[in-house]
Amino acid sequence: MISSKKLLLETGISRATLNNYIALGILSKPLVRQPAPGEADAPALGYFPDWALERIEQVHRMKSEGLTMAEIAARIGVKQEAAGGVPEAGSDRAPAIELTPGPERRTLQLTLDDIVHPAYMVNYNFELTWYNEAARKNILGFETPPPGSESRSIFLMMLTSSAKDDAQRLDQLLRLHLTFAKARLAKASVLGILKNLDPQQTALIDRMYDESDTVTGQTVVEVPFVLHTEGSGPQSWQVYGIYFREGILIVHIPSGQAAPGLLEFLSRRDVVIRNLLRKRLPVLTPLAVMVADLQNSVKICSELPPEEYFELINEIWSTMAPLFRKYYGTYGKHVGDGMVYYFFPQPDSNYIFNALACAYEIKQEMRKISKSWQLRKNWLNELYLNTGLHEGQEWLGTFQTATSVEFAVLGDTINHAARLSDFARFGAIWSTKNLISKLTAEERTLVEFGVTRRGHDEREHFVVSSYSQLGSLVDLTAERYEKLREIGTLPISEIRSIKLEENRG
Repeated sequence: MISSKKLLLETGISRATLNNYIALGILSKPLVRQPAPGEADAPALGYFPDWALERIEQVHRMKSEGLTMAEIAARIGVKQEAAGGVPEAGSDRAPAIELTPGPERRTLQLTLDDIVHPAYMVNYNFELTWYNEAARKNILGFETPPPGSESRSIFLMMLTSSAKDDAQRLDQLLRLHLTFAKARLAKASVLGILKNLDPQQTALIDRMYDESDTVTGQTVVEVPFVLHTEGSGPQSWQVYGIYFREGILIVHIPSGQAAPGLLEFLSRRDVVIRNLLRKRLPVLTPLAVMVADLQNSVKICSELPPEEYFELINEIWSTMAPLFRKYYGTYGKHVGDGMVYYFFPQPDSNYIFNALACAYEIKQEMRKISKSWQLRKNWLNELYLNTGLHEGQEWLGTFQTATSVEFAVLGDTINHAARLSDFARFGAIWSTKNLISKLTAEERTLVEFGVTRRGHDEREHFVVSSYSQLGSLVDLTAERYEKLREIGTLPISEIRSIKLEENRG
């Protein structure tokens, strides 16, 4: 057996770290007994099995390999005796490391509701998307979350909440979140997100970004954190940032107080993100919507054997999926064999241009798929995805089914985009004037858009950089265009080409 005093001396860890290892299940609880003569002045001392030295060395090796404490704790399990919850005191062998949790550990099914410590999620604009009550009271400091996405900026909340009255606490919280932001965002992106701050606050964030710690290349980041709380003095915490495609889950755990199974739960990324998406806050947010439908899908379905039709649809989806990821598109529910995707503000790109560029690349990929199937089937059918694009500010929420969580947008933006998709033919991309007007002047020079009109010579001419009301392009009194009447006065334009980054120069 080795005393806690000797263990600290030989390993160089602090007592707080030792307590944290015990709380995480990396080390067993010590056996408390009277020390040997001359060993210590204290009336009682904690003793660990000799294998504790080896276990701490294993932890150090795993940390040097880039693993976080959450990941290490998920790999290392100290099997507890059923009666007392403590391994045999006289055991000299280290319990085996469980790379796959044993049955007795899998029985503990934690959820987000079981996290009693402050926990919340932000997207990559650092806007709040989920929180628990402990986070609201102890970290965020608001009564009810504001409805708009930009006003849910975690930095803006802290700069305007009760934390602003405690300069030291505000400084600590801002630096902590800038550490998490710095792992993914350049300073220009962070300052761009916070463009509505006053100059003094912007200068503060600018300076703090440079002074904040840097943690990179990890999906789970662990940050030791000392928070000064009025009345109770400094408190030591371990703060975990778990990075997902949808944002960052941030969990504050007082040192040595991690609930059994919590860090293992946080390391199970697929389970955590499903929990988070189910609980995502509805938010009023600016967005662009893209709706694309396969032209003549009923005819194509009738001409192909069922297995080949499903193969075609799956090929379209699998080909387009990387493009939606590239341009930060979020899947939305759509009936049939078409697709709906939402594009939200991003810290390092314009979501409006993302939607346009994504639609244009999809059109190019669809030409390749069409040519491939023409050769394969020796037919003359052309495969087209007809695309409509619109932008607006709408409520975003989620619907939970028995097997999945689906994003849904309420409002006219998606309806208008769907009607534009109905209007488009032969793979055309039609956009509203509102959407194109949201491009920067530089971005607009990269987009060729306009309307085809009939001239005095009765020939058709494409008039670049122009718009037309939809009702001027088709006869809305015709029964076939009945669904388009609701957007008859909407100014629209056809997107012909876009000069993408890889094609410039």
